[in-house]
Amino acid sequence: MLDSIAEFGHRYPAWIVDIWGVMHDGISANEAAVAATAGYRAQGGIVLLLSNSPRPSPEVQTQLGALGVIESAYDDTLTSGDLTRHELEKRPGVKVFHLGPERDKPIFTGLDVRLVDHEDAELIVCSGLFNDDVEGPADYNDLLSNLAARKLLMLCANPDHMVERGDELVYCAGALADLYEDFGGEVSYSGKPYQPIYQLALKKLGDLAGRQLAPREILAVGDGINTDMRGAAEAELDALFIAGGLHASDLKTIATADGGDLSEPSDDVLYDGALLTRLFADQQLPVAAMRKLA
Repeated sequence: MLDSIAEFGHRYPAWIVDIWGVMHDGISANEAAVAATAGYRAQGGIVLLLSNSPRPSPEVQTQLGALGVIESAYDDTLTSGDLTRHELEKRPGVKVFHLGPERDKPIFTGLDVRLVDHEDAELIVCSGLFNDDVEGPADYNDLLSNLAARKLLMLCANPDHMVERGDELVYCAGALADLYEDFGGEVSYSGKPYQPIYQLALKKLGDLAGRQLAPREILAVGDGINTDMRGAAEAELDALFIAGGLHASDLKTIATADGGDLSEPSDDVLYDGALLTRLFADQQLPVAAMRKLA
């Protein structure tokens, strides 16, 4: 357990850092994380922000600026939206049903695709729920079961199941893709933990460094066990787990099960190495953990 990434982050020439849940919470920047990555870059380190956002990098970078993540905090970004666009470029003229909010429409900008209703679709691109403020996956049972019966491929532009938005957790495209598979549908995932996005990330880091970096030279930082941590492990990267975000409620569940009347466990109880090890169960452990990146 670390208080500061400075305790060991300098060992790595490059960091791959998750965005949502680490750099910001969907409402405002994590100022300590911004200072940490900017300070590391000032000392010669390379920071690639890697996101399961369904939006292409230019839109994500605009959003980062609006939330207070300054440009000096990172070298470049790579998103699930970037990979989804790459897949769509292989299918010129395809009829696409977009399952997701209007704000994610930039994923199709400049591409040779036709956006149609689900009845006429040849392909599904899922970037999220239509209204994640009020909806959950169960609201899509009928739609997804009907689409699965037609054997349509779904491109999942955000493999996350949930993300933080301020103090709340909201569902993402990954939750719908999981349900689609339950109905027998086929899904192709564009982001973490799947390895194509890490292969492209390593290429980007090599371009930024001016040489090919070995996996042991890269530190992955993230708050998602099933996305950031699993993906880093499969890519043979060391990882730093940010424990105070997405899985904070899971830690409380484990702590209260042990403590009986610990309805509000203290931070000292929650952010404990032994408790975090149990949270990972049979998954590969990261090399370290922090409550928040700082």
